[in-house]
Amino acid sequence: MLHNKTVAVVIPAYNEEAQIGKVLERMPAFVDRMVVVNDCSHDATVRVVMEHIERDGTGFGSDRIVPRIIERNDYNEAEMVLQEHDRQEIERFVPSEVANDDPANSRVILINHLKNGGVGAAIARGYKWCKDHQIDCTAVMAGDGQMDPGELEAICVPVIMEGIDYVKGNRLIHRSAKYVIPRTRYMGNSMLSIMTKMASGYWRVSDTQTGYTAISLEALRKIDLPGIYKRYGMPNDMLVKLNLARCTIREVEIKPVYRIGENSKMRIMKVIPRVSWLLMKAFFRRLWVRYFKRDFHPIFLLYHLGILLFLASVPFLVEILQNLFVAGKVTPNSILVIYIFLVISGLQSWLFAMWMDIQDNDRLQK
Repeated sequence: MLHNKTVAVVIPAYNEEAQIGKVLERMPAFVDRMVVVNDCSHDATVRVVMEHIERDGTGFGSDRIVPRIIERNDYNEAEMVLQEHDRQEIERFVPSEVANDDPANSRVILINHLKNGGVGAAIARGYKWCKDHQIDCTAVMAGDGQMDPGELEAICVPVIMEGIDYVKGNRLIHRSAKYVIPRTRYMGNSMLSIMTKMASGYWRVSDTQTGYTAISLEALRKIDLPGIYKRYGMPNDMLVKLNLARCTIREVEIKPVYRIGENSKMRIMKVIPRVSWLLMKAFFRRLWVRYFKRDFHPIFLLYHLGILLFLASVPFLVEILQNLFVAGKVTPNSILVIYIFLVISGLQSWLFAMWMDIQDNDRLQK
């Protein structure tokens, strides 16, 4: 426990036999549960985790973490509906099974996916276990050892002590970032972070790709866990879901950790196009849900007006280019004026929408 609050760490693992043992052994003592989600590893990851479970034995904190059962009365129909929803929710996750003989009394919980789902699916399944067992603060640490356990407390404390819904580590503001992070990853991270700011509404978040996070129990209850993006775009999709739930967020400086024996499975050139498409869809979903369906806001009109004005300017741009490079003649002034008017008006609409978006979401970033 940390300040009398239960803490769990979800550890997604895929072929991490070389590193997973170190991650478990170096976990701080205040962590109540380590939930390892094995995403159909082909190596000895399961064996290493099971050996750790057997060495630890049982009897760890079995009286502190139990699923909550709500009994019906005249006034709690809403709670009963949610309890039934949570019970049936497991069917929407990647099929899995808990490997422990006595999970209630084990500090390390091993959940095996029955088919490969991706890192996002593994984290979501771990979140589900923690939500069902009423964990006050749930952190995520990769199974490849790239996250320093010594920084875990700094990430969890804002959730436990200040009521922040979601805390992310930020490697980019660390003094060593430009020296330690591989250049291609640094650039790719920066590009995705810019797009994620607009898609999520968390404009002051800068390291969107780090997986070193902590989330409150209340936030886990607010978001659609089975709907979390199943692959490497999970951190970006998570931010959009949190914004839709109006969750507060904070970034904490952490050190970048590389070259410790990890074997990254992420391919930047494949991830960026896929995540970019995900973010574009997420951006429009956020606009429609937050600024049209739930609470109508001029932001919705201004963003869409800007898009329409830019689209309307395209035929005029085509004509200008054809006159310049194909026909070799001067474009009429009327065409130029209309094109410039549409572009400037579209740009103004977007800038006003972005400014209002930043102001509206600023209260969520603590």
